Amino acid sequence: MASDTQGRDQAQGAPATKRGRDPEGRMSLGEHLTELRNRLVISAITVLVLSVVGWFLFDWVFEALKRPFTLAAEQGLQADLNFRGVGTGLNVKLQMSAYVGLLLSSPMIMLQIWLFVMPGLHKNERRYAIGFFGSAIPLFFIGCLAGYWAVNQLVPVLLSFTPQADGVEQLISYDEYLSLLVKTMLAFGVAFVVPVVMVLLNFMGLVSGRAMLKAWRWIIFLSFAFTAVMVPTPEPITLIAMSAAIASLFFGAIVISMLHDRRQAKRSGDEDLDDDEASRIDDEVEKIDGPSRLDEPDEGGR
Repeated sequence: MASDTQGRDQAQGAPATKRGRDPEGRMSLGEHLTELRNRLVISAITVLVLSVVGWFLFDWVFEALKRPFTLAAEQGLQADLNFRGVGTGLNVKLQMSAYVGLLLSSPMIMLQIWLFVMPGLHKNERRYAIGFFGSAIPLFFIGCLAGYWAVNQLVPVLLSFTPQADGVEQLISYDEYLSLLVKTMLAFGVAFVVPVVMVLLNFMGLVSGRAMLKAWRWIIFLSFAFTAVMVPTPEPITLIAMSAAIASLFFGAIVISMLHDRRQAKRSGDEDLDDDEASRIDDEVEKIDGPSRLDEPDEGGR
């Protein structure tokens, strides 16, 4: 009786042991949501802090964004930026600070995304993800710079359509111009990242390099069409150079994908097969142990 009471007291007084971490890295739904919340909080704090930095950089950023109109004025084109309303200046400054903060914090946001998805990836998938993030981030920034350069070429061309006559004055809303600038920079940033996505899809086995190569005519056409729409410069040299830069990224992705396909084919022994041919199947019957008879004695002699 005493032993039962003592055992009950020990059971009541013993502290609950904390559940250990799964050795395979698996997490419950609640742990996933907690991890996601922590990553979102860190990203939000980073954006907020760097937005404050963007607030103090407003004057420098404003002069950089006003440069297309300075170039237009040098060509004899008159256009003035207009801040409509009493609170428009404050609104524009807040928007620009948020854009600068989001742009500067993008590496931290990418890092938090990587830290969130990394525990669920295999070793080879982690290599692919590291290569994707390591190349996508600088290419996105390069694309944004190309978009800013495109706006410098775009604004004077668009302003040239305004009649340069007495009594005609063109007032451009700054918030609308800022929206155009951001959209153009994002468009070029995404365009520069698309080849990396193509390589990632190839490494995942979803599309082959030869299938990409078959669409080379569309790649060239879309590169020229995208550049002609986003950078409507009258000089053909700029159009050809920009289109060639974008198309070279796509063809570079195709070369990487084809090299990866060839390496994978050598490992599986299917390097001499076309895309329309099926892979070889090892149909040789393997020898297996036959079923034992019920009347045969087992190892114990029974």
